[in-house]
Amino acid sequence: MQKKDILELKRRLKKDGCTFTKMRGCYVDSQKNIVLHMNETFLSLDEEEFYKYLEIAKKALSGTIGNNLLELSFLKDEEGTEAQKFFLGLRDSGLKSDGLLDVLYERIIKEYDYAGNYLILLFHDAYDVPLKTTDNNKLDESEEVYEYILCAICPVELTKAGLGYHKDKNVIAPRIRDWVVSVPETGFLFPAFSDRSSDVNAMGYFVKDAKKAQPDFMREALGCEPKRTAAEEKKVFHSILKEVISAEAEDAKDIILDIQQDLSDMVDEHKNVFENEPVFLTSSSIREVMADKGLSEDVIAKVEEICQEEFGDTPPLAENLIDNKALNARAAQKKAEILALEVESLKQQLEEKEIPAEAAEKEIILTVSPEKLPVIKTEIINGKKCIIIPLEDDEKATINGSEIENAPF
Repeated sequence: MQKKDILELKRRLKKDGCTFTKMRGCYVDSQKNIVLHMNETFLSLDEEEFYKYLEIAKKALSGTIGNNLLELSFLKDEEGTEAQKFFLGLRDSGLKSDGLLDVLYERIIKEYDYAGNYLILLFHDAYDVPLKTTDNNKLDESEEVYEYILCAICPVELTKAGLGYHKDKNVIAPRIRDWVVSVPETGFLFPAFSDRSSDVNAMGYFVKDAKKAQPDFMREALGCEPKRTAAEEKKVFHSILKEVISAEAEDAKDIILDIQQDLSDMVDEHKNVFENEPVFLTSSSIREVMADKGLSEDVIAKVEEICQEEFGDTPPLAENLIDNKALNARAAQKKAEILALEVESLKQQLEEKEIPAEAAEKEIILTVSPEKLPVIKTEIINGKKCIIIPLEDDEKATINGSEIENAPF
């Protein structure tokens, strides 16, 4: 799935474009008991409800591709085949099969890692995907019908305690606390929508908190190969560097930042040449960014080995591993250090040029117009060397801010 695919689906989720046919769901309490079932014809909902549920559906398609939105593949065994058949059956039923829905609810409740109450919502849709010309202009006729189900799992939380105005009694008193449905924490889209077409071999997966992707839920509830988010990949890679390099180098933190900087530069250089072609963390790229850091061959080989164990045959995107926050903080620190050195240098230069106080007391500094320079002369008067500056009738002389005529010298 690409960003443009997700945006195309989201653009339809408005009053005039939405074609959801059915909405099913259930409300689960903190004891993992279903306390409410939902079965609604979506387009028949009251307007206020319609927009609220539509907003939830949009949120289940939000975030960054590769971080909040992942494309999952089904497991490469019998479980994956069974899971794919199950979701195809659920989709083809138009969410009208209570038996299939009960199985899905059971799987989600068993595997979903959440301590409180939550609402499971499922939407069914059939999108007539219009043809597009080479310049991306849409045509009226349909290219194919993309039939899919969208799931959103939303925490249901009790509002905070507080005071409120009770109109019927005209008093300020503790307000009534309600259970409120929050934005989705997790969700999925089946089948995946890739290159404006249905991909029944893959599933879109949404997670609000990219640091808590719940791999067990992907495997057991959805029958898919677990996949890390970009945030999780970055955390794993940084942990590998920290563990291995710290065992050999005292300045491991600085070395890791140097590696991060080289990784960032590598990605930027690659994009300048190959534009949208991605850069992956391969063995060669690991060696490239760890070169010239004073590290032994054993350390470099160890990082290669652990990365291979952690990421396997699908190396992560290099840009997902870059800690931009740390690099920006480091750049700001270096800038501040350079500025401090420049200020210190300027202060030193000023001190070197500064006239000593004793010498300043014995010096007389005059400022005159260039026209006056030729007529200035010195004479000995009463045994003292004097400076003679002739003044015309319309000229004035000021010493220490006072005119000579008024100054009590």
